[in-house]
Amino acid sequence: MTTQTHEGHYFVPNPSIYPVILSTSLLLLAGGFIFNINGHDAGKWSMLVGFLGILYVLFGWFGKVIGESEGGMYKKWEDRSFRIGMIVFIASEVAFFAAFFGALFYMRVISVPELGGFDSEFTPYPGYAGDWPTAGPGGATVHGAYTPANFTPMGAWGIPAINTLILLTSGVTVTWAHWGLLKNNRKQLIAGLAMTVALGVAFLCLQAYEYHHAYQELGLTLGSGAYGATFFMLTGFHGFHVTLGTIMLIVILLRSIKGHFKSDHHFGFEGVAWYWHFVDVVWLLLFVLVYWL
Repeated sequence: MTTQTHEGHYFVPNPSIYPVILSTSLLLLAGGFIFNINGHDAGKWSMLVGFLGILYVLFGWFGKVIGESEGGMYKKWEDRSFRIGMIVFIASEVAFFAAFFGALFYMRVISVPELGGFDSEFTPYPGYAGDWPTAGPGGATVHGAYTPANFTPMGAWGIPAINTLILLTSGVTVTWAHWGLLKNNRKQLIAGLAMTVALGVAFLCLQAYEYHHAYQELGLTLGSGAYGATFFMLTGFHGFHVTLGTIMLIVILLRSIKGHFKSDHHFGFEGVAWYWHFVDVVWLLLFVLVYWL
């Protein structure tokens, strides 16, 4: 198969071994995890090989795509397909977080109040009021009074408020970097991206400290019932997305330093900026619905 490079034709890459390596590596990683949790020593090695294979594909495949982009292979058709693909990907992420926010809503508004609203004569959880935050009725005794789990809910006006300011500021800095790119101002582009990366790292460091504080001083863990499970699932997955976004921003920063991207050809930058703004919006919802209310 020959590569199409003519103007007006959609670019068709040559056959690649990367998809096969990636699929095999994912299988080894998932299979190794299953073996590991079942006590088989080979599981750790399988996970390691799978992880290294995924890293190899990420550097190799993405590096090839970057080379094709900088080599002028991608025209309007490819740019449009990349944008559509990124929009669909972010839409899938919206659905992902919507499921967790839905679980939080169901617990807070439906299941927990319902369990606390049974007639005292018939309830299996006597004394359980169904107030939020709660560990759920699992902290109650069947034949005695309800004993709430010993944890303190996470407040909103400490590290969470600071992290909100950090992410909102990072949205401004990445937009400022984009303006610099559109004006062909390379210094503004690099400075804006560097500040955004620094803010992303600061957010992650503060969240790590918050988790340590929750476990060690507040007694708030994944085992703290309904509140603990929803808190760590929502904030933890968001933190994972911030980590991925920060890594992507670092790659874009390094590419910008090398002179990549032009004012009229920079989807790589835009795709990461879109993702980062999505992460910002999710955090605002988390701050209001998980920390504040």
